[in-house]
Amino acid sequence: MYELIPTLQYESNRMMMNVKPTKPTDGELEILAVLWDHEEATVRTVYEELCKTKDSGYTTTLKLMQIMLTKNLVTRDSSCKTHMYKPAISREHIQQQFLGKMITNLFSGSSASLVMQALGGHTSSNEELDEIALLIKKLKTK
Repeated sequence: MYELIPTLQYESNRMMMNVKPTKPTDGELEILAVLWDHEEATVRTVYEELCKTKDSGYTTTLKLMQIMLTKNLVTRDSSCKTHMYKPAISREHIQQQFLGKMITNLFSGSSASLVMQALGGHTSSNEELDEIALLIKKLKTK
């Protein structure tokens, strides 16, 4: 059901009990985006990346990442003095989770309505339109 990123030396309370990751909050999504881009990072690295786009405190970032560890959203390597964090769930899984809920709740279950809204309210490049056309062609031949 959940697409978890495999980890070997990373710790998580998932080792103690088989708990599924919970849906991340907006702040947790921002942290996950940094971790997805970096693959692994220290709290300092995440904090510095977040500060580029918004006001953020180091201790707030640390606390949020500690909470994310207990929620099985990240894993942590504690073998060194500086702890390294990794995402425990893939970007694609989170995208599917949020998109599915959005289609159900905002578009009455119609993915076509979502696509038409997205294309109508957003300027797409020719390359993006070509990709969309290719996807539509593939879906029609299934």
